[in-house]
Amino acid sequence: MYREGPAPGIPGGVRWASVSRGDGPVRVLPDGCLDLLWSSRSGLLVAGPDRTAHLSRSVPGERWVGLRLPPGTGPAVFGVPADELRDRRVPLADLWGRAAADLVDRVAAEDGRGAGVTSGRAGGSPAASAFRRPSIAALLEEVALARLRAAGGPDPLGRAVAARLAAGATVAATAAEVGLGARALHRRSRLLFGYGPKTLARILRMRRALDLAGAGTPLAEVAALAGYADQAHLTREVKELAGVPPTRLLPPAA
Repeated sequence: MYREGPAPGIPGGVRWASVSRGDGPVRVLPDGCLDLLWSSRSGLLVAGPDRTAHLSRSVPGERWVGLRLPPGTGPAVFGVPADELRDRRVPLADLWGRAAADLVDRVAAEDGRGAGVTSGRAGGSPAASAFRRPSIAALLEEVALARLRAAGGPDPLGRAVAARLAAGATVAATAAEVGLGARALHRRSRLLFGYGPKTLARILRMRRALDLAGAGTPLAEVAALAGYADQAHLTREVKELAGVPPTRLLPPAA
């Protein structure tokens, strides 16, 4: 009961929506991103960058709408270094004060106007209905984009470092390409991503491996393509970051 799609105003951003079935925690894998979230039960929250999988617990029927910001973009939107939010879920009011209260009022008004959309009259799943309501997702994106512009845009270093590491470059090669020494890259990475480049590289490599495996590539081949020493190395890394082996994260075989 989850859907996602691009955030038109923020390159690399993702809008997503879900409705909880309440049948246990949902495993959210680390991705180097920060999210602006709205929950029908908890209100507006910020999800910081996780080092390992976060187990999200919701009540049955709880609706979520989120804006996932690409790696390195969140600090410019939220106004705090990413490492201050690492492994945390923080009420937006703690960061934005009165500006968050204004957004709460706007979201509440939009939620009230869209309440009938999730009744099933339009057909489809509750998550699909939540996603079709552009109001809340659009509001989150509108506010994030305004703050991003006011900050002068994201630090371009974040996009460059994340792109190189996602492509499989080593930390040393990435540091050389962006013109920073190892210590400077580590310090800037903590501010932009919440952790150092080695941790970000591990997380992005895991995501790349799971994408390959999800597309049907055998795990032994995935390990070679994603830069692991062997399949056992892949399994150990995924278990450390996700809490379960890769086979638990793949869709069931047809």
